[in-house]
Amino acid sequence: MLCIRVSIARQTLELSSGTKLLQSYSISTALNGPGELKNSGCTPRGRHYIRAMIGSNAPENSVFIGRRQTGEIYSKALAVAHPNRDWILTRIMWLSGLEIGQNRLGQVDTMQRYIYIHGTPDTEPMGVAKSHGCIRMRNSDLIELFSQVSAGTPVLIEE
Repeated sequence: MLCIRVSIARQTLELSSGTKLLQSYSISTALNGPGELKNSGCTPRGRHYIRAMIGSNAPENSVFIGRRQTGEIYSKALAVAHPNRDWILTRIMWLSGLEIGQNRLGQVDTMQRYIYIHGTPDTEPMGVAKSHGCIRMRNSDLIELFSQVSAGTPVLIEE
C-alpha cells in the first residue's frame, strides 16, 4: 500500500510502498512551524489521508482559488499584478485528519483549515518553511506524485 510521509524538520515528502521508499521530494511547510489550531498558519501533524484530488487535467502552473481553476496560468506578469496572492498551482491534494481532537473536528480540523499538498511558483524555495500551513511542492514533482496516489492514500505528517 502506498503511503506519504512528510517530515517538517527535514522539509521532505516521501512516497513509500510498504517499507520500500519510492521517491523523496523537497517541500516547503509552514513558516509558523507545526501546529493544529485553526487560523494558526501552522502545518498540522499526525495521521491524515488524501480526501480529494483536484486538477487532474489542469495544465502545469494553472492557478486555483477556492479549489477551482481560475483559467489563469502562473507567470511573472501575473505575480506582479497580484503580489499578495498565496499561489496554489497545478494540482491540489486536500488532506483530512484521522485523529479526533488532534487534527480532526473542532478547532483542529485539517480539512476545515483547507490544508493541501499543492504546487507553488518555481521561484519559491524548497527545503525552507515558507507556507501558510499547506505542503508546497515543485509543480513537476507534484504532477509526478499526483499520478501515483489516489484519494484515500494515507499521509503521516511528523515534526
